[in-house]
Amino acid sequence: MPDYKLEQTAIDEGYTTIAGVDEVGQGPWAGPVMAGAAILDVEQVPDDLLHALDDSKKLKPVRRAELHDRLKTTPGVMLGIGLASVEEIDDINILQAALLAMGRAVANLPEPPSFALVDGNKPPALDCPVRCVVKGDAISFSIAAASIAAKVTRDVLMTQLDAQYPGYGWSSNAGYGTPEHQLGLKRLGVTLHHRRSFKPIKLLLEGA
Repeated sequence: MPDYKLEQTAIDEGYTTIAGVDEVGQGPWAGPVMAGAAILDVEQVPDDLLHALDDSKKLKPVRRAELHDRLKTTPGVMLGIGLASVEEIDDINILQAALLAMGRAVANLPEPPSFALVDGNKPPALDCPVRCVVKGDAISFSIAAASIAAKVTRDVLMTQLDAQYPGYGWSSNAGYGTPEHQLGLKRLGVTLHHRRSFKPIKLLLEGA
């Protein structure tokens, strides 16, 4: 379960404002890649909220949404969201787009962090020191909060896109290549929200 040890280590090293950063949506065939950033003041955030935080993938959708609502309204919590568009994904590749989204999430925090804990092993370009943490969303409170913010925000966006482009199942599959999504592509074709650089979409466009 996540805790505050990594943040405390950074504080002990002299940093004052520690952000956790995570991204979601590298794998889907459609929609943007999204990132979240979170700064938690553990002196203000209730213990029950802190200890409910976890890797967003381990939480049920309703629970994720509840935690996100609390994070948005709890004193001592600052959140930032950033995304990279489908066009950017196709232009610079999905990894670079994810790093770009992370940078935008940090830039959208109410105040700049002095240090960042970033999920994964690739650091985004930030204006502060960065420590990469593999599976950090299961280790750090701040990264877990960032993962929840990113996941819930992206799922809401994909549900909105599903209403505009029905037939692909995006409200339930978040743009991943599920059988329903594949059937929608065969029936309805490729939309402007599909990642044309991804092999399954590329093959469809080439008529393979």
